[in-house]
Amino acid sequence: MNLDIENEIKRLKNSPSVVLIYQTLQNYLQDEKKKRLHFYKTVKEDQKAEFINGEIIIHSPVMLRHNETTFELAFLMKAHLKKYNIDGIIGFEKLMIRLTRNDYEPDICFFAKEKSKHFKPEQLLFPAPDFIVEVLSKSTAKTDRTIKFTDYQNHGVKEYWIIDPENKFIEKYVLENDKYQLIQKTNSGKIKSEVIENFEISVETIF
Repeated sequence: MNLDIENEIKRLKNSPSVVLIYQTLQNYLQDEKKKRLHFYKTVKEDQKAEFINGEIIIHSPVMLRHNETTFELAFLMKAHLKKYNIDGIIGFEKLMIRLTRNDYEPDICFFAKEKSKHFKPEQLLFPAPDFIVEVLSKSTAKTDRTIKFTDYQNHGVKEYWIIDPENKFIEKYVLENDKYQLIQKTNSGKIKSEVIENFEISVETIF
């Protein structure tokens, strides 16, 4: 169990209000479950939409630099898998991952063979990927660095890249002992994935 979660449990165990907190949370989560089912029924294929902490988030169109950065990296990743015959699936913008509470559509995600071999062609919801990339925009930067960061970490996403297309740098986080560690932050030179075998790019190629 993640150390942050363990510490929160210890704190609550020592509170005289723990039962009332538990009951209130149960009621809240029951209402949230209904909202989530409504989200699944109403979300449209042409929307980039996410369900985050009980709220439906419909994303606005992205700037050109965001689109170009995301597409270029996804293209390079896909080409690398094909060239080296690596089994796995690249998700690009519209693939929805379902975590214990929230649903996200990462800009890019990768599922290695162990997970992707079980996927069906008609599948709509997917488990936590092995590798996620989020490309920052003004409207998503805070969520990418807080809620998603914690959620991806707690659900065992092994590698997480945060890309800033405006300032042209990449942050590479790797899961170590259930916590993300910042391994590299760079705006030049090369960056290599820990999850996708031999995938290494020059940072400048995606900007």
